[in-house]
Amino acid sequence: MPEVTINNVIINFPFKPYSVQEDYMAKVIECLQNSKNGVLESPTGTGKTLSLLCSSLSWLLTKKAQLQAEALVGAIEKPNFGGHFFNKLNNELKGATGDSEPSPSFNWAAPKIIYASRTHSQLSQAMQELKRTAYKHVSTAVLGSRDQLCIHPEVSKEINSSNKIHMCHSKVKSRTCFYYNNVETRKDDPFFKQEVLDIEDLVKAGQKYKCCPYFLSRELKQNSDITFMPYNYLIDAKARKSQGIDLQNQIILLDEAHNVEKTCEEAASLQICSTDVAMCIDEITGVMEDMANNTQENDFLTENSGNIQKDFTADDLCILKTMFMELEKAIDAIKIIKRDEGDTHPGGYIFELLEKAQITHGKEQLVIEKLEKIVLYLTTTSTSPFARKGNALQKFSDLLRVVFNNGNSIRYREKIKQCYKVYIQVEEQKKNNKKDVWETKKKVPKNEGKIISYWCFSPGFSMQQLIDQGVRSIVLTSGTLSPLKPFISELGIPIDVQLENPHIVKGDQVCVGVLSQGPDNYTLNSSFNTRNDPKYIASLGRTILNFSCLIPHGLLVFFPSYPIMHKCKDEWQNTGLWTKIADRKSIYVEPQRKDGFTNVMNEYCEKIKDPSCKGAIFMAVCRGKVSEGLDFANANGRAVLITGLPFPPLKDPRVILKQRYLEEIRNNDKEALSGQQWYQLEASRAVNQAVGRIIRHKNDYGAIIFCDCRFDNQNFKKQLSAWLRPYIKKFTNFGIITKDLREFFKYAERTLPQPNMQSNANRISVPATSASFDTTVTRAGQNISKEKSETTRSMEDTIRIYSHVNENEQNNKSNEKKKKSFFELLATESKPVINFSESKADKNYNTCELTKDITEPLAKKRKIKVLPLEFNACLSAPSTSSSVSTTEKGSTNASQNIHEEPADSTDKKAVVKPYLKEVKRSLSEDNYKIFANMIQEYSKTNNLDKLLETLEKLFLPKEELFHLFAGFKHFIKKHHISVFETHVTRLRSKRL
Repeated sequence: MPEVTINNVIINFPFKPYSVQEDYMAKVIECLQNSKNGVLESPTGTGKTLSLLCSSLSWLLTKKAQLQAEALVGAIEKPNFGGHFFNKLNNELKGATGDSEPSPSFNWAAPKIIYASRTHSQLSQAMQELKRTAYKHVSTAVLGSRDQLCIHPEVSKEINSSNKIHMCHSKVKSRTCFYYNNVETRKDDPFFKQEVLDIEDLVKAGQKYKCCPYFLSRELKQNSDITFMPYNYLIDAKARKSQGIDLQNQIILLDEAHNVEKTCEEAASLQICSTDVAMCIDEITGVMEDMANNTQENDFLTENSGNIQKDFTADDLCILKTMFMELEKAIDAIKIIKRDEGDTHPGGYIFELLEKAQITHGKEQLVIEKLEKIVLYLTTTSTSPFARKGNALQKFSDLLRVVFNNGNSIRYREKIKQCYKVYIQVEEQKKNNKKDVWETKKKVPKNEGKIISYWCFSPGFSMQQLIDQGVRSIVLTSGTLSPLKPFISELGIPIDVQLENPHIVKGDQVCVGVLSQGPDNYTLNSSFNTRNDPKYIASLGRTILNFSCLIPHGLLVFFPSYPIMHKCKDEWQNTGLWTKIADRKSIYVEPQRKDGFTNVMNEYCEKIKDPSCKGAIFMAVCRGKVSEGLDFANANGRAVLITGLPFPPLKDPRVILKQRYLEEIRNNDKEALSGQQWYQLEASRAVNQAVGRIIRHKNDYGAIIFCDCRFDNQNFKKQLSAWLRPYIKKFTNFGIITKDLREFFKYAERTLPQPNMQSNANRISVPATSASFDTTVTRAGQNISKEKSETTRSMEDTIRIYSHVNENEQNNKSNEKKKKSFFELLATESKPVINFSESKADKNYNTCELTKDITEPLAKKRKIKVLPLEFNACLSAPSTSSSVSTTEKGSTNASQNIHEEPADSTDKKAVVKPYLKEVKRSLSEDNYKIFANMIQEYSKTNNLDKLLETLEKLFLPKEELFHLFAGFKHFIKKHHISVFETHVTRLRSKRL
């Protein structure tokens, strides 16, 4: 493998690294050498994970070599050849590792690396990357929960995670788990030390060797050079303790760090309500009753109960019950002033509340220990799945761990007061008029319940705890961290190293722009005031329909929120737009259930690879499962449409309090982030994540379209990823974006390597997180609404569908009688689909009844006016066999040579059909679509200049098509004919 030396560290890389990868690795090594913290952004597709692993592991191995050389130097007493050699080696290694001072004796052990990401799926991808490198020999471990790693036939079936933990503890303590008992003998097996084992590999190995993967992973962690784990294991103090994670002198690599802020806040927050406290009393009472019954039967210490009862006494239960009852009284006594929106108190209010139940610092640990023992008893002795299992007691125990996390110092109390808020609201009772025969009658509480939320609003609160644990260095990295300044200010820890990397792709591999109007010129704006506007929803649907014709293979459509997506879906199904889109590309909607998601993703990939299909559309929501961590490389994602700004719910109490918290901070620090800035950043970061699903490697390409006029705001553009900003265009109308997209994809397909559609590389890996929307899979030809779906449709028919919805709706509403032009007579007003085969023709005649000759003298025949607006109706006629045969019968002059202008300028009928046929034969499908859009725009705007510009682009590049340019004269409006003729004459003279 190629070697590259960066900051005196020799790095083995699988291939010659790009300059952006060298820059990235240099920053990583700078952090490790100087024991600094860094924030590094490198776009998805630049080899970020590979660069992070190779640079950090090469530095680690160099550090271990330096420590060994230092030990040898100390062991050699007399200066000799060996002593000079090791001294020189030691000095060189110190230069590479950045340690100029001798290592203290207590710090002899080399530092270790903790690689943390958001999901197990992302961790598996990182471990696969590690297997590709020269560092696959380093000792590795991966931590997971019992949900992923437990293979015990009984425990693994338990759905509730808390119950599963206590069942496991019970079996481990009583040595009744066969798999756990084998860990000690199997942990030194060479297989576990030679291979890089991810979660799936570890489970398979556990089943093969009959040992517990969960406890085996904890054993492997003790001696591993690098340990992989989800970053909530790292950030959550309770998880760190349960997993036995020691952070002293450790290097923390936080990949996909764009979610770290939210994870930090959630890990330090908790919520409890009156119902939970009542359930705690109920569970304690239940245990007291069990004890009383067992005592009467002299069976309290039976073999079945496993002697667990020895860990607590009846007095302990009495004290705990009294404590909970006092806490219940204290909560009931709280007066909520703002009943509609809830009351907010300083963070220290939680201590005052707990003190009323005699829970203070120093006592909380004893309470936690007793609660854990009672929960263990309830979990292991209940045989019925409906019996009490201590869930409420466990929740209260977790609350105490969070509240009393870091002692009772004055500094800690001040930090709580600054970073936390206690939010109290009324606990709403379930209102259901229908009686549920399965629900037992419960006593209605005299006092209304309350929900007490203990919320942390400072990510720096948890990040600082990592620093306090003696961490050597923290590197936070992602493809979407921009803008870095507010991100760093939120972290609340010193950041000395920063990087915003450009992308490895070139400008001709990406088409980025803001589209402010749909094809019907209606403004695209999904703000609160307009998102339910039927016209907006219809315009957005036509936009997606249009793009489904232009964009090859996979198209991703991201909505700001679930309600907006469902609203659009319902409206499009009711109006028939959904069916029209599905006729072009199969539609897939992100499912709610985890198991359903995998199936839908597989179907989507298969549809993309199917050569008989025109691709597929995946509709999803920003911040959903699809927008986080999925790789839509190559044909799986050729374009992503962002249909609006995904702001957090404005009325959410947590969002409101977060903004207030930031404003309080800003009063003391004018450079700090304001509440409104944070609110906008939340939206832009979600957009950056969604955009990152495509353009996944150096040869990939795709389009990124922001379908909302608000994206044109300069402040928003500054919050996009740095590599994206230079390429953003503003598309002033739909014709421009149509032209740009067509040219972009033609150029890309012609110049860039095209992947093998049948390759497994096109598969999309599925993350291990859940989503929360319904599954909807729509295939071509499948009926979605009551409206009939046609099995085949020509390109011009599709164009007509989205370009004439408004006109048809208006025509249906109008009952006024008016003169109809030739084109109006051909169109069926009551149906959006024009079918010439429905025209009544007499079998004794060769002409259609609607257009047959009138039995008047030729001089007195009524002249037919040609209305340019109605030209589209003829243009959009479906080209089915029945349609063509009928129209040909009704057109006696179909064979007329349209290279020459007819003698009678009023006889347009003889020109229209042959002209359209030749235009269709001469132009590609894409150009014919532009032709249709051009006429629609001209009919509405009267913009002759724009019309001429488009005609020139369509017909003038080829000399043989000039007659089609000139032949368009018969469709020009009267007041423009002289200008058009002058323009044609000038062009003809130039050509001559």
